[in-house]
Amino acid sequence: MYDIAIVGAGPSGSVLAKELLEMRPELKAVIIDGISAGGKVCGGLLSPDAKKQLSDLNISIPDEILALPQSTTVETFDLEEVIKQSYKRDYLNMDREAFDKYLLSLVPKNTDIFSGRCLRVSRNKKGGFRLTVKCGKETFNLYSEAVVGADGASSVVRKSLFPEKKIYKYTAVQEWYKDTDPSLPDYSCIYDGVTSDSCSWTIRKGEYYIFGGAFKTRGCKETFELQKYRLENRLNTKFGEPVKKEACLVCSPRKSKDFFVGGRGAYLVGEAAGFISASSFEGISSALLSGHILAQALAKSKTQRQALARYKSGTCRLKFKLWTKIPKMKILTSPTLRCLIMKSAVASSKK
Repeated sequence: MYDIAIVGAGPSGSVLAKELLEMRPELKAVIIDGISAGGKVCGGLLSPDAKKQLSDLNISIPDEILALPQSTTVETFDLEEVIKQSYKRDYLNMDREAFDKYLLSLVPKNTDIFSGRCLRVSRNKKGGFRLTVKCGKETFNLYSEAVVGADGASSVVRKSLFPEKKIYKYTAVQEWYKDTDPSLPDYSCIYDGVTSDSCSWTIRKGEYYIFGGAFKTRGCKETFELQKYRLENRLNTKFGEPVKKEACLVCSPRKSKDFFVGGRGAYLVGEAAGFISASSFEGISSALLSGHILAQALAKSKTQRQALARYKSGTCRLKFKLWTKIPKMKILTSPTLRCLIMKSAVASSKK
C-alpha cells in the first residue's frame, strides 16, 4: 500500500514526486515509468515559459542535455499558398529523452520506480485505488491511497476513472534522418491544409534532422507520407531513409471543459489533464507548472478534498492561458486567415 502512485515519469510526474517528497518525506510513493511502444513524439524544444518554470523550480539543465544548433529563428511554410515567413522564437534545443531521465534522477531515492506499463486503474470499495501494472512478462497489482495521472494523451488514469472526460486527439508521427542537407532550416513550422488541419515541424538536432506532425488518426501514415513528399518538393530536398520512427497520440483541447484535473483522490497533471497548447502542442511548461501546483496542494492539505480544491484554484490561471490558445489555433489553421497573417508579415522577423 502506497500513499500515492504516480503513473508517468515525464516532466509533470517527476517534478510532482520531487517537490512533494521533499516537503513530505514520510510519504510512501511509487512511480510507474511507462514508455509507449512507439516512443514519445516531441521535437525537444524548451519554450521561454518552460525555461522560466525550470528557473522558478531551481532546476538547472546540464550542458550535456543540450543539442545543437541553438537558433532563434523559426521558418514557417504554407505549402498550399507557397508562402514562407520567418519568426523570432527563443527556444532551447535539447535531447528530450535525456531531459526526462535527468528530471527523474532528481526524485528522492526512497521512491519506488517501476519500469512498466499501467494497464488499468480502479477504485477500491473501501477507498483508495488498485493499479494493474505490467513489467516485462510479469503483471501485478499495486495499491495506493491517491493516484496521479501524469501519463500524457493516452492517460490510463483519465480513461479508467473519468471515461466521460474525452478530449480530441491527433496522432503525432515523427521520423529522424541523417542530416545531409545544410541548406535546410534549423527549425520550421509547416501548415498544409491538403494533408492536415493541424501543424507540423522540422528540427535539426546534432547529426539528425527531424520531421514530424500531427494528423487525424485515421490514415495518419498515408497523410504523413504525402505531406513529407510535398515538403521535400517545397524545400527541394530528400530526407532519405529514416533511422528512427515515432508515433503517439497528442491532445488538442477544443473547449474549456477539456481541462480537467480529476476528483475523489485521483488527480491529472500535464497533458493527461489537457494542459497543452492547442496552437503549438507545447506542453512541457504546463507539465512542470501543474506538477508543481499539485505537489504544493497535496503537501499543504490534510484531506484529498482540500488538496483537490487547492489544485483547482491553483490551475485557474493556467487553464485560462491555455484556453486562449484555442482561438489562436483556429486562426492559424484557417488557410484564409493564415495567408493574410503571413503575407502581412505581422510579428515576423522582418518587422
